[in-house]
Amino acid sequence: MINGVGSVLIFLPQILLLFFILAVLEDTGYLSRAAFLLDKYLSRIGLSGITLFPLLSSFACAIPGIMATRVIKDRRERLITMLIAPLMSCSARLPVYVLLIAAFVPSKSYLGGLIGLQGLTMFGMYMVGIITAVVIAWVLRKTILTTGTSSFVLELPTYKLPSLRNVWQRMFDGGWAFVRDAGTMIVVVTILVWAAAYFPQNNETTLPAPLKNDLATIAAHQTTLDSLDAPESSIDVANLEEEISLAQNRLDAYQLEHSYLGRTGKLIEPLVTPLGWDWRIGSAAIASFPAREVIVSTMGVIFGLGADTDEESDSLKSSLASATWEGTDRPLFTLPVALSIMVFFALCAQCVSTLAVIRRETNSYRWPIFTFTYMTILAYVAALLTFQISNQLF
Repeated sequence: MINGVGSVLIFLPQILLLFFILAVLEDTGYLSRAAFLLDKYLSRIGLSGITLFPLLSSFACAIPGIMATRVIKDRRERLITMLIAPLMSCSARLPVYVLLIAAFVPSKSYLGGLIGLQGLTMFGMYMVGIITAVVIAWVLRKTILTTGTSSFVLELPTYKLPSLRNVWQRMFDGGWAFVRDAGTMIVVVTILVWAAAYFPQNNETTLPAPLKNDLATIAAHQTTLDSLDAPESSIDVANLEEEISLAQNRLDAYQLEHSYLGRTGKLIEPLVTPLGWDWRIGSAAIASFPAREVIVSTMGVIFGLGADTDEESDSLKSSLASATWEGTDRPLFTLPVALSIMVFFALCAQCVSTLAVIRRETNSYRWPIFTFTYMTILAYVAALLTFQISNQLF
């Protein structure tokens, strides 16, 4: 539960920052003019300039972005905006991008150092979502959600200095909506995923010999630490604690592999192998359904580093780089695999809270099911093409 709450609150500062920037732009009168300027382009895909507000909010989190669609009067235009809002790269995708780009994308520069390959890759991940959203909006407008051209009426406010009270109120409302709507659902599903990774518990008598030694090491070292009477003891406490941590990480990795989550990952391995993934990456993808960034800590457990690892962990990056397919010396993580994972997460609906909010806003299970289905299929096909094509190029 603590990890579930933490996974929500860790994104609150950057979400508040983005809402602060949007509130300032809106209160100065600039955002309305931006919506007016973009209206002629958005109208080509069947939307209007007013959809700019919820789509921009979705770069922080899709949940307040979907809630912001209430200002759209046309029902079908509002529905299309809700269905494409999750394609905007939200804050939860950033840890996935940061980890894989830093670990596998070469640090090359072009134009005298003005443009970096890693920065271009990050920009590309955002553009993947934006371009896909444009295409999906156009397809929806031409097929299941056909309607006439939307009218766009907007009174342009005068340019003025932003009101701190208005900015604070909008920032607070957006942040609270995220904590209330996303947070509660993420915590609940995090507990369910934890249960899938925790059960069934392994019988100590059936553990492999090396892991039985790890259990004995933990027990012996813990007894030694508990028996210390004075801090000035000659025993190297830090070394003992490190050995306990390493042994526990190996036990946790074995537990996850043989849990319901690990078994499910192995079950779907034939399905994800064409993407360049094995059961470990598949398990991490399943575990990230409550929130996309959970894949980072799950990989930390799978590769024996513990759940405290984050996207900036050098040990996690090196572990991923040295990982191999089980029973072979073939590298598991390569640049094509990293690109495949990032494209998948850029397009997949790996956020149960977003689906829950779509359900509430549409008062129907039809549209969240449709959103999850089309985004999952789209993400799988895009990741498949990314891996197969890049594997031929690199």
